[in-house]
Amino acid sequence: MSDIIISLLCGVLTSSGLWALILRFIDRRTNQAKMILGLGHDKIIYLGKEYIARGWITADEYENLHDYLYIPYKNMGGNGSAERIMEEVKKLPIKASI
Repeated sequence: MSDIIISLLCGVLTSSGLWALILRFIDRRTNQAKMILGLGHDKIIYLGKEYIARGWITADEYENLHDYLYIPYKNMGGNGSAERIMEEVKKLPIKASI
């Protein structure tokens, strides 16, 4: 009986259908991560340029941009232009919230 169960399990684990399903799931997760990374990048660039053009930033705006967008973006592997924008944003004077 155990030989049949082992044979059945080996057959399932080596079937191409199972691996296709697993690879499809991984690919979908990878694409979701890429989409999230792209949206984070776009938002960081957009907001950062707005603050730089304005010439100042509030503490709340900085916290939202840095802590809730940039840090997760960087932890997911993002860098480049968003990092350059954040370096410029860090130099802005902080004004009281409106």
